[in-house]
Amino acid sequence: MDVTVNERNISSEVGQLIEKTLAVEQSFPDLRKEAYLTFQRLGLPANKAEEYKDTPIARTLQKNFNFQSASVKGKIDPTQFFIPLVEANVIVFINGFFSKEHSTIISPESEISILPLKEAVKGNNPLVLKHLGKYADFKSDALTAWNTAAWTDGVFLHIKKNQTVEKPVVIYYIQDGSDQEGLSINRNLIVSETNSKCTIIEKSDSVGKQNHFSNTVTEGVVNENAELNFYFIQNDSGNRYQYNLTQFYQSNYSRVNTFTFTLNGKLIRNNLQLSLDGEGIESHMFGLYLLDNDTLADNHTVVDHKKANSFSNELYKGIMDGSSKGVFNGKIYVRPNAQKTNAFQANRNILLTDKATVNTKPQLEIWADDVKCSHGCTTGQLDEEAMFYLQTRGISKETARAMVLYAFAGEILDNVAHAELKTYLDQLVSERLHKNF
Repeated sequence: MDVTVNERNISSEVGQLIEKTLAVEQSFPDLRKEAYLTFQRLGLPANKAEEYKDTPIARTLQKNFNFQSASVKGKIDPTQFFIPLVEANVIVFINGFFSKEHSTIISPESEISILPLKEAVKGNNPLVLKHLGKYADFKSDALTAWNTAAWTDGVFLHIKKNQTVEKPVVIYYIQDGSDQEGLSINRNLIVSETNSKCTIIEKSDSVGKQNHFSNTVTEGVVNENAELNFYFIQNDSGNRYQYNLTQFYQSNYSRVNTFTFTLNGKLIRNNLQLSLDGEGIESHMFGLYLLDNDTLADNHTVVDHKKANSFSNELYKGIMDGSSKGVFNGKIYVRPNAQKTNAFQANRNILLTDKATVNTKPQLEIWADDVKCSHGCTTGQLDEEAMFYLQTRGISKETARAMVLYAFAGEILDNVAHAELKTYLDQLVSERLHKNF
């Protein structure tokens, strides 16, 4: 007999899944157990939970997933999703499982060490033992607690001291939903040593009609005077629901540039959190979400200035069509010791239909008095004057619309420094705007 949605307790079902994982996974037993107990205490966020009130993730999982069968490895060829013309170190996960046969490392060991996280744990890598689970706060978020207790695969990246990694690292998360619903719990750890520089790209794609939920947590430690460029490319054509937490801890004079491109998917919750625990730090956060149909994309960001003389800049832009929904919730904290902080945050949106919606909430909390901080948001429709101007020059309405939207999105693309990646993203965004908008 089928169980109705209202009769199910989805938090209890997830708890049972975690118990099964704990019976198999032996690494970090104390941390996993503490996270499991935290999940039991918190449960999946209810509809009225402040941080998830616009993203009903518990109800969504309850409605769309049974969690009855174990995930299978999938038979899809991942190379069809590879970024062209970008020579890179390639790490592939298919349905949450690391695929050694499709992964390739081309950078020398002297620049960067790339290992499956399980292998690094098994080898008692001192950096993993020191840093894993120390930054992503699972005590206040049930989904992070779920990941911390039940992760099964992932990657460990160690960028060596005084080294510039010439080739980027691309991590592909590919879901084959052809046969059955799926669940993947992945955990990553990045350690950038002093004076290092690296570019990392996470890209998610999916195919098939079966639903899939992914829960991915990435912790990054960016040491003194290191630079890390981090890209998220979310372009899932299948029925993928995902939760992502990326937590960076920055030391003195470090630099982090993040780019989040959300172009497709069912439900996407991105938590991006930066802890600026040093002086002279510079952080840039750029986001672009192009949504249509019934896609829901929720970007929650936190920038925590803890020490003096640091700079952060955040710009997220969204275009919503159909009955899609965008959410932006950005928080900037300036602690008492963070004098001389410069922090800026902006969120800008265009709604193309009456059914499309966006909820935006930029926030500042300041405990210091010698700072320069600003935040703001705008939501509107297409610029009719620009549309009219282009049409008077003989340009069709559809082309004019795409041109205006591309100009709006171009401000994010202009900040991409990697030439080949920028070309790829430019093409991806342009095709998306012409095809769907």
